[in-house]
Amino acid sequence: MIKSSVKNFILPFTICLLIALALYPDSTLNLDKYSTEGLELNYNISQDLALVANEQTKRQNMFTPHLGKSFEGFKEALAFKESRGDYFTVNTLGYLGKYQFGSETLKVIGIYNPNQFLYNPELQEKAFIANAERNKWVLRKDIKRFEGKLIGGVKITESGILAAAHLAGPGSVKKFLRSYGGNNFSDAYGSTVKHYMRKFSGYDTSFVSPNKKAKAIL
Repeated sequence: MIKSSVKNFILPFTICLLIALALYPDSTLNLDKYSTEGLELNYNISQDLALVANEQTKRQNMFTPHLGKSFEGFKEALAFKESRGDYFTVNTLGYLGKYQFGSETLKVIGIYNPNQFLYNPELQEKAFIANAERNKWVLRKDIKRFEGKLIGGVKITESGILAAAHLAGPGSVKKFLRSYGGNNFSDAYGSTVKHYMRKFSGYDTSFVSPNKKAKAIL
């Protein structure tokens, strides 16, 4: 605390001294009265700014809610995997937004303007819900049949199924489940149905209602 106070004193004092010398060059200012002897003068502004930023980050983290295995936790975990949570990103294959939707999937849930979609976070959130509702309807029988079973070393859960459907489509998920892991779709970046089944297992997705005609409407 003392070291910090000294540092906070030196810089303003030095600035004031230089201003005084500039304004009154002929003054008989006695510099012998001022001394920095014994003070730590190895003062690095960038290091101090880094410390301030670090403290601010710590304070922010103290108030970050723990989403755990809630539905919000599911959404945010999946979004981070897809795009690190960036609403406005487009990947090398043309997939859009926070949840990386393809244009054909968007059409299924009623979105025909990809550019409008990309710059509308609210629409992206509604699209995620609508797509999950539709996938849950398509996979409702498979969820009932396979939930709780072990396939390829992975415990099958509803959230894992919905996450894998988001990655690969419900058809690929059906093939994985009904082949007991033998048919394991992999996307262009190497992510597989099995990996998503494992990574996103155990979240509470009861919020999602199966809906064959789900649409994203503002």
